[in-house]
Amino acid sequence: MIISQTPYRVSFAGGGTDLPAFYRNEPGAVLSVAISRYMYVTVHRRFEPTFRIAYSRIELCDKRNAIEHELVREALGLTGIDEPLEVTTIGDVPSGTGMGSSSTLTVGLLNAFYAYNGKAVSAANLSRDACHIEIDLLGKPIGRQDQYAAAYGGFNYIKFNGDHSVVVEPVPCRTETLDELQRRILLLYTNRTRSADGILRKQSAKTNDKLGVLRTMRDLAGEMREVIAGSGDLDAFALLLHEAWRLKRSLGCGISNSGVDQWYEAACKAGAQGGKLLGAGGGGFVLLIAPPERHEAIRSAVGYPTELPFAVERNGSRIIFISE
Repeated sequence: MIISQTPYRVSFAGGGTDLPAFYRNEPGAVLSVAISRYMYVTVHRRFEPTFRIAYSRIELCDKRNAIEHELVREALGLTGIDEPLEVTTIGDVPSGTGMGSSSTLTVGLLNAFYAYNGKAVSAANLSRDACHIEIDLLGKPIGRQDQYAAAYGGFNYIKFNGDHSVVVEPVPCRTETLDELQRRILLLYTNRTRSADGILRKQSAKTNDKLGVLRTMRDLAGEMREVIAGSGDLDAFALLLHEAWRLKRSLGCGISNSGVDQWYEAACKAGAQGGKLLGAGGGGFVLLIAPPERHEAIRSAVGYPTELPFAVERNGSRIIFISE
């Protein structure tokens, strides 16, 4: 049996500039961090001559190509596996919540399947293969940040070039700054999930009309990196995050909605200094930054939603169990 563990991610700024519609014209960049919430993939040889795939449903298939779970099917194909396996996926958070769950799963599947084949694969190769599956093979209208965040882990400034190459630059952040950031962040669940595909298709189509806004969003990612790596002034970091969310919301395309806007306004009145809706938008988790003494007032102001503890995960996707 093989078990892989792959972290979800939180993106602070630059989302949308990792889409080809933007970075084919000029470089894109995002600032993101892996968090200590995970997707687990287990792989085990089956005695029966069938594939058994267990996720929100269970599939039993005689042939690999009959597997309906497209990420599992394509990851098996890319890694060259065509023998009866049991594959189980378990996530700490629901899909469609803005934490890159689809790409996190793809990276975790690839890592587990490569390990099953006796291969240790670099984070760079896991990221590229995950992008190939999601973007090239399955035609998903997504960017390239989530795959790299999941594979590499840690706090990163990720750059996207016109030739589709990606550069991951770890952010040198002092321990005391990270500790304070972890104390200040709230992750609150809107109780809505959504498919990002429709929002991202609209955003890509409008990229040429919004180049100026996207350019500023990319530059804000760089400014936030300088603050977190330099002075560590989290008040300034929060203000930049607020500006990044204001710009992202201005893109339209269903990124925000009246419910999220009301939440955000109430949170700010209760003491939040900045925040954003995670992922492409439309639902999922809201991230807020505030002094810890204001957290209880913020929870009360937005009706005590389900909360996810925030902690930075320094490791990327890894194999945590191997057994004969």
